[in-house]
Amino acid sequence: MPKKDQISIIIPYYRKRKYFQETIVSILNQTYKNYEVIVIYDDTCKSELEFVKKTLKKIKIKKLIVNNKNYGAGLSRNRGILKARGTYIAFCDADDIWKRNKLDTQLKFMLKSNLEISHTNYFIINEKSKIVGKFNTSKKLNYTNLLKSCDIGLSTVLIKKKIFTSKNLKFPNLKTKEDFVLWLKILKKKYKIIGYDKNL
Repeated sequence: MPKKDQISIIIPYYRKRKYFQETIVSILNQTYKNYEVIVIYDDTCKSELEFVKKTLKKIKIKKLIVNNKNYGAGLSRNRGILKARGTYIAFCDADDIWKRNKLDTQLKFMLKSNLEISHTNYFIINEKSKIVGKFNTSKKLNYTNLLKSCDIGLSTVLIKKKIFTSKNLKFPNLKTKEDFVLWLKILKKKYKIIGYDKNL
């Protein structure tokens, strides 16, 4: 796979100490190694900042952005996108984990199919990491059927950075459903959001 296909992994952080280490371990264990991690610390209380810095030590290429106020996940992700150097962007919440082949498998699928954005199936786990549910993606979404339900798991999305830069697309300033609004905007721009029927 071409070395130029670096992936920028964007993680907003707000009081996720209990889960964050497991999230970072799942990234360190990825079989695809050409990535950078961008964490946006989105908390006016800095009591967990040293913990975040320590947890990120094993990540080779990383950026830590410290917000001067609580912007929320959407605006924090926008800040991360501006700093991203990768050809692709992956979103991961600070309490989510990936299978070790997530980036490798999904990027190969996208290159083979000439896609600019995709999402996958995912499992729902509880605080003890026990699977309590599964969500199967729709293989092909359009604006009308997505309006009925947000069938895209944020931490499953892999997207070309140029979609954001060329179309001036951003997460809206909302406390919830900010990702849902963005996916609708992307579909309005006539991009295809393809589901990949794998649990990654």
